[in-house]
Amino acid sequence: MKKFFTTLSNIWKIEDLRVRITNTLLFLLIYRVGSFIVLPGVNAATLDNAKAKEGLVGLLNMFAGGSFSRSSIFALGVMPYISASIVVQLLGIAVPYFTKLQKEGESGRNKLNQWTRYLTIGITALQAIGYLKSQVSADAMLIGNPYFIVLNTFVLTAGTLFVMWLGEKITDKGIGNGISLIIMVGIIAQLPAAFATEFQSRISGPGGLITFIVEIVALLGVVMFTILIVQGVRKIAVQYAKRIVGNKQYGGVRQYIPLKVNAAGVMPIIFAQALMFIPATVAQFFPNAASNGILIALSNYNSWEHNLVFGILIILFTYFYTAITVNPKQMSDDMKKNGGFIPGVAPGNATTTFIDEVISKITLPGSIFLAIVAIIPALASMVGVSSLFARFFGGTSLIILVGVVLDTLQQIESHLLMRHYDGLMKTGRIKGRSGVPAAVGTTPTAI
Repeated sequence: MKKFFTTLSNIWKIEDLRVRITNTLLFLLIYRVGSFIVLPGVNAATLDNAKAKEGLVGLLNMFAGGSFSRSSIFALGVMPYISASIVVQLLGIAVPYFTKLQKEGESGRNKLNQWTRYLTIGITALQAIGYLKSQVSADAMLIGNPYFIVLNTFVLTAGTLFVMWLGEKITDKGIGNGISLIIMVGIIAQLPAAFATEFQSRISGPGGLITFIVEIVALLGVVMFTILIVQGVRKIAVQYAKRIVGNKQYGGVRQYIPLKVNAAGVMPIIFAQALMFIPATVAQFFPNAASNGILIALSNYNSWEHNLVFGILIILFTYFYTAITVNPKQMSDDMKKNGGFIPGVAPGNATTTFIDEVISKITLPGSIFLAIVAIIPALASMVGVSSLFARFFGGTSLIILVGVVLDTLQQIESHLLMRHYDGLMKTGRIKGRSGVPAAVGTTPTAI
């Protein structure tokens, strides 16, 4: 405990770090206050919040910190911005123009950021119309159509752009990645209600206090398991040739390339979830197909068919996203330019092949572990855990929470060590990670 208070004192002594943490808390407070401001022309008392607890709507509501179910001005949150960032990243792989921008340094990143913002506006406008028509019932509208749709489409679009601006300000003036922190705060905001609901249901229903304690212990175990996945790396030794320039010696030391076991982060789960929503969407728009047994099974989040297909998709997308984000050829070329080589491996194509084989080997267990974490919420629901509390047992939300917390703590520790204070841990150092997609050109982050 003494170590903890000493660390807090050291953090407070560093003026720059103190200002950044204060700015971050103030920006996040603004976001949370805005999430309770209801759209103009909406009667909040008549909103049906019960329908925002299940399926895709429940997941979006969690990422938006409850704003989705409250018809807040921030109802769409940063998800359109995340979607636009993913599209721009994929365009950087498929379209030569965007590939060229990615290699142009700061100017190229600025242009990609502009494209991301423009695309965010378009995606938000389309999602806003769909949200108003599907989530706001007619009896909750105090203004007649089409004025209600037009007005609130502008409001929701402006709300998402304001949240995007807050995220960029947190990244610039605060600590950690702003977009990731906003998503994390939205997820954490749902935790007290989920915790209280599960506690009350266990106390008044079957299981009792012992079952609730077992659930908490299981949750801690899943968190530790997730940390192992996020932090796991395979180090490849690299030897650099010795060079003497004047009176100074350069190189001649051994370093390591840390290849992450889960280099794809949370993206495979996001892609897989997007595909798993297709059966439910088909059943909704085509009533004749709703009675199909396969569609029913795939639309049921607790069925073994749904979770089996979901797990397989996650494994496939992990390989796909790792292949497009980790470039062994570029790593080999950079190593060769700097006079480095892997002991026992010839430079050039042999090094590229070696790195590619190592990545393939570590991606398999990483993808399987990621799939297990993703289906744990469904397994928790099957054994009686409430659906709201079960979401914290794994999946996108837990990986985002773990990744963002580790990344933020790593930045705080960097500030401490840079000013010759002790780090946050007695032994070792906190390692950051890459996970949730951020805006192009910013620090890797969430969804």
